[in-house]
Amino acid sequence: MGHVNLPVSKRNTRQWRLLDIVSAAFFGLVVLFFLLVFTRLGDSLAASGRQTLLLSNADPRQRQRIMELVEAGQKQAIEACPAAAVDHMPCEDPRRNSQLSREMNYYRERHCPPPDETPLCLIPPPDGYKIPVQWPESLHKIWHSNMPHNKIADRKGHQGWMKQEGPHFIFPGGGTMFPDGAVQYIEKLGQYIPIKGGTLRTALDMGCGVASFGGYLLAEDILTVSFAPRDSHKSQIQFALERGVPAFVAMLGTRKLPFPAFSFDLVHCSRCLIPFTAYNATYFVEVDRVLRPGGYLVISGPPVQWPKQDKEWADLQSVARALCYELIAVDGNTVIWKKPTGDSCLPNQNEFGLELCSESDDPNRAWYVKLNRCVSRTSSAKEAIDVGTIPKWPDRLAKAPSRAGVVKKGLDVFNADTRRWERRISYYKKSLNLKLGTPAVRNVMDMNAFFGGFAAAIRSDPVWVMNVVPSHKPATLAALYDRGLIGVYHDWCEPFSTYPRSYDFIHVSGIESLVRYPGFDKSRCNLVDLMVEMDRILRPEGTVVIRDHPEVIERVNRIARAIRWTTTIHEKEAGSQGREKILVATKSFWKLH
Repeated sequence: MGHVNLPVSKRNTRQWRLLDIVSAAFFGLVVLFFLLVFTRLGDSLAASGRQTLLLSNADPRQRQRIMELVEAGQKQAIEACPAAAVDHMPCEDPRRNSQLSREMNYYRERHCPPPDETPLCLIPPPDGYKIPVQWPESLHKIWHSNMPHNKIADRKGHQGWMKQEGPHFIFPGGGTMFPDGAVQYIEKLGQYIPIKGGTLRTALDMGCGVASFGGYLLAEDILTVSFAPRDSHKSQIQFALERGVPAFVAMLGTRKLPFPAFSFDLVHCSRCLIPFTAYNATYFVEVDRVLRPGGYLVISGPPVQWPKQDKEWADLQSVARALCYELIAVDGNTVIWKKPTGDSCLPNQNEFGLELCSESDDPNRAWYVKLNRCVSRTSSAKEAIDVGTIPKWPDRLAKAPSRAGVVKKGLDVFNADTRRWERRISYYKKSLNLKLGTPAVRNVMDMNAFFGGFAAAIRSDPVWVMNVVPSHKPATLAALYDRGLIGVYHDWCEPFSTYPRSYDFIHVSGIESLVRYPGFDKSRCNLVDLMVEMDRILRPEGTVVIRDHPEVIERVNRIARAIRWTTTIHEKEAGSQGREKILVATKSFWKLH
């Protein structure tokens, strides 16, 4: 049987058309892959599925009307957010932030939506959520179902970060630069710096991973603030908090870190990949600002004696020399420096143009303040705050720090505040039936900490306290660090930089002062929004204690009912001055399904 042969030209044309289609499709897929992986479009699309419902805003007038009904006690309940919002952080929203500049990682810093663009709803727990494993067992294992994110375990399990075993995530205690465990790594550091004995108390761990370094330093009575951005290592800070280790979300980008000057006895970076010498050593200058004179800086990993990073390593050493840091040791890929105790090193000739800040510069200003291009004067403290000069831990907790002078008659006020909180905590534990001092409470926040009297009074409990000093109030946070406590600046008209379900216990004395202008009977923001934010960061079955005037407590009680808290109202303890009542609330353990 015969068959028809097509002309060669027609056969080639048809083949070339097919090749064109295949080539075009392949090229289109390559372009799409490039857009998704290497541009902001990818970030935006990746986040949009999780954020779409969350950012579908109601009419602001309707939102305001709902808040008025809640405050009046006429609306029974604020609605739940959608299930996709279980890990939502309003100020670290990838969908919003991916549209911002990437210069100096600006897009990874805090960028909060206006209040009327923030949905008024309650963040639900994830499916299968359980009351967290209690401390100290939680340092080693947590429930997988509470944050079922396997990315870190899959990528970093071989380095000892974490791994999944049955219903738990297990934390062997390792890290990228210490795969054999944080304990062994800390012991090595102890050969060069005074880890034991109370000389070091406050530490900062930058780019902390799941915070094993800070977690194991607790055995030495060193209290570490661990931070990392919300980035490709999804939920690393969430894992740290679930383990019961102090941590919060932050990025060293264009702004100062939210700490006062000369706060930390030890600053640590283990493969944090911060470009310390970039932008005329701006990031090293910021580390210098928060490091206490006589304190220690430890950097492990790149660029310290790292292959193909000779110039970066040489530049890092040049900056340290320009600031007269004493080189303590270079051990493999770890370098340890000690900060000098005076300003005498500058001015000098250095390739980075480093100069001392003017005498009018206040190095303690750090809430939404751009990074300094100058080196903070240690003499600006005007007090003896050097490591080795301030008392050792635990003696420094009770001694009135000289930086308490930021308020009028500060030393007297400090001592009175300490006595007041000893009396109050005694009353709390005896009369209010709180869980303080039990294994049920590990992560604690004081939203209006002042000198840290509340945290000092529960020092014997198995807890750590995030002391928050509101940015519009007297800058007492430096004195708080001097006594060996930790905390941050924050404005409570904005959400806090942490994941949902971070804290077991939240305390606030004077809640109305957090939303009012100082000295004026006018609100800066709404109490309903503040309490919805408190609910976001509080764990199910967690406790809130609020002290304020009786009329404020009544308002708070009406809002508490709308966010599904159960409450009791108590009289204040004997001997306290002023008109106050105390509200104790428990967050209910509700689920979407």
